[in-house]
Amino acid sequence: MVAINFLHVNAGNGEISYANNSLAQKKIILKARAFLEEAIRDRFVSAGFPSCVKLAELGCSSGTNALLAISEIIDTIHEMSQRINCESPEFQVFLNDLPETDFNNIFKSLPAFYEGLMKEKGGKLGNCFVTGMPGSFYGRIFPTRSLDFVHSSASVHWLSQVPAGLKNNKGHIYMANTCRPDVLKAYTKQFQRDFTMFLGLRSEEIKPGGRMVITITGRSIEDPSSKDCCDLWELLAKSLLDMLADGLVEEADVDSFNLPMYNPFEGEVKALIEEEGSFNLDKLETFEASWDPYDDSDKPRSGQNVANCIRSATEPMLATHFGDAIIPDLFARYANRVADHLSMEKGHHFLVVFSLTKK
Repeated sequence: MVAINFLHVNAGNGEISYANNSLAQKKIILKARAFLEEAIRDRFVSAGFPSCVKLAELGCSSGTNALLAISEIIDTIHEMSQRINCESPEFQVFLNDLPETDFNNIFKSLPAFYEGLMKEKGGKLGNCFVTGMPGSFYGRIFPTRSLDFVHSSASVHWLSQVPAGLKNNKGHIYMANTCRPDVLKAYTKQFQRDFTMFLGLRSEEIKPGGRMVITITGRSIEDPSSKDCCDLWELLAKSLLDMLADGLVEEADVDSFNLPMYNPFEGEVKALIEEEGSFNLDKLETFEASWDPYDDSDKPRSGQNVANCIRSATEPMLATHFGDAIIPDLFARYANRVADHLSMEKGHHFLVVFSLTKK
């Protein structure tokens, strides 16, 4: 089962679309904004600007978040150019995600995006050209040495495929503290292969001295079954098991479903970057973000907020495996389980953000 066949978010602008349920991802981008701006300044302050700055957003998804970090990058470069009385460069922007992504949703927003850029900058901004680049970032996407700056947020934790050898992961859909050691090892090995491949591919596409800033959903401790990366998904697994007990899903379907993702510890990230060898690690930081981006005091509503967010990102994957019919019931149960969990403790995502320079 290869992730590329079904790993995309809910399209459109409906109630359960990713576009309307991605505030958590937006807040992650905004929390990493100062880190991103510092990396941009470090990249261009001494090297200067090319006539056209070529930028890539990897795992852009759909909705307004697709252009959020790109806007920050363009704003920072424009501000730098104005400060030194230099003409603003042009910008060529590549938005990348899997082919099933709702690129049309993004393209429809481009006229307003262009108009906003020109209005804010008073006509002093260089021309900006945005294009979609569908394809897996676990393959080559861009020409050799063509990119100046690459950004990705909350995407690189998704794997190229479900790890092999998960037949013994019954009752779970991801890693958990009761998983067998071979399950944890399979996930770890798949991430090591994928992240090493990701770095090698980007090293071919980024110019020497070019930068890459990645924010990845990780974990706070070395144990791969730590609660800050696994609790959220274990609640979804329990919701599926509830439906199994009620005869609404097949046991074989539950036992054969596993998520193609991995939340790394910061030490893993550092070690793999050093081992792959194509980039210098300039800086690495960690921060937390709430499961519920609205941080409501009303716990049942918080459960619904989290359920809508997770549903918007995983419904196509779940529907491909279990069928569309179970989805509303599954996420109603999941919302209740999340609400119960949040009534006892606050849930947090743990993020690792790092800046790399191509050697």
